Amino acid sequence: MENNKKGTSPRRHFTRKTSESHAQRVDYSANEYSTSRSFDSSDSPRPRRNYGDKPAYGSKPGTRGDKPAYGKTYGKSGEKPAYGKTYGDKPGFGKKQGFGKPSFGGKPGTRKPFQKKNNAAEGMDAMLSRKPQIHGADWDGEDAAPSQIQEVVRLNKFIANSGVCSRREADTMILGGVVTVNGEVVTELGTKINVLTDDVRFNGQRLKGEEKVYIVMNKPKGYVTTASDPHAERTVMDLIKGCPRRVFPVGRLDKNTTGVLMLTNDGEMAERLTHPSFNKKKIYQVVLDHPLTDEDKEKVTTGIELGDGMIAADELEFIDERDHRQLGIEIHSGKNRIVRRIFEALGYEVKALDRVYFAGLTKKGLKKGDWRYLTEGEVNILKMGAFV
Repeated sequence: MENNKKGTSPRRHFTRKTSESHAQRVDYSANEYSTSRSFDSSDSPRPRRNYGDKPAYGSKPGTRGDKPAYGKTYGKSGEKPAYGKTYGDKPGFGKKQGFGKPSFGGKPGTRKPFQKKNNAAEGMDAMLSRKPQIHGADWDGEDAAPSQIQEVVRLNKFIANSGVCSRREADTMILGGVVTVNGEVVTELGTKINVLTDDVRFNGQRLKGEEKVYIVMNKPKGYVTTASDPHAERTVMDLIKGCPRRVFPVGRLDKNTTGVLMLTNDGEMAERLTHPSFNKKKIYQVVLDHPLTDEDKEKVTTGIELGDGMIAADELEFIDERDHRQLGIEIHSGKNRIVRRIFEALGYEVKALDRVYFAGLTKKGLKKGDWRYLTEGEVNILKMGAFV
């Protein structure tokens, strides 16, 4: 029983004879081959091979033991850098690379942000570049228009130039008996006064020639172009909060039309810019509900019949060759809603209308709802009538 225990049976050694076969040499029927081997007293276990003195982990430099702990040193690079730093000269993982942001390791990226090309804006700029534009910085005092003081003017003109109201409204006030000249009530239209000697009063308050103010605005959508309208929720005058003078719009843009708008208290200037006889040019950017056909484009430029007469555009072009819904139209007529009426007569609906040019003025540098004073050079150009 003791010899049958595992590891206790004696080891048998066989010597191979050259004439013996493998089957003759080994007897597989012996029970000893099915039992576990054991070592007797004469057999001692083979001594374990000595591979030398192995250094303890972390004890001897230059061997496996010099492996640093996590976050310590790596070779010659010194301390192990934290995530997002660098390994020597090799950039590490920095901020996520994005459009125009630093790339891996904080290195500036070279990929530029994608910007969608605005063909309509480029086409509109190309159309404007062919038109004369007022830039006050390009003009100096030598370009100033000669100013001649008119001593004798119509009463309604004097009132309008004083910034009280427009000429038409001045006629209404004169007929209402609220205007006096040298202490006497004047109700006759067309009365002339001397601006240097006569005492003109409105409701008892003396009027005098005020300093003229000229403003250009980028009108936003939803504002009515009028000095006062009790039925309107918002007017452009609500946007002119920092102007100390009373001004009024020059011409008009309907509530849903945006773009360049001039305001002033100079009635004479306003008349010169709006009266049809002066033929002041206006350019609009139009967006229709469906593409304009070549046939209808020809009709607009040659002339179509409206309820108040024939009308024709001075110039009409597609500002985006891939989208014939977007147009640039130049016209000098000052009739009410004239651009919308032109396209409505041909079966189109104007989805957006923006005036980008008016008598040489543009909305360059102005956001929607912003305004600025015209420079002295710009005013002088307008007075000279250099641009139509």
